Amino acid sequence: MIEKGSAAPDFTLPADDGTQVSLKDFRGRKVVLYFYPKDDTPGCTTQACGLRDAEDRLEALNTVVLGVSPDGVASHVRFKKKFDLNFRLLADENH
Repeated sequence: MIEKGSAAPDFTLPADDGTQVSLKDFRGRKVVLYFYPKDDTPGCTTQACGLRDAEDRLEALNTVVLGVSPDGVASHVRFKKKFDLNFRLLADENH
């Protein structure tokens, strides 16, 4: 278990935009790393749209948002397009 205030361990996952994203790529910036169970479900959509709508405030704080779920990249592409999400979604299919 990671303790509060500890640095998150690095990882690399495929993103909806076809890139591989590593947490280390964002050193020096704040990262909102949120995990959700499934694309395009009511609760997950509400959460994602809330983060989408906070873009200006988060950018002012030098903060990047990354969403992670076990859904595949193709599902993330559809979810992102349907709700005009402005941050990358990462596929953690193997948990």
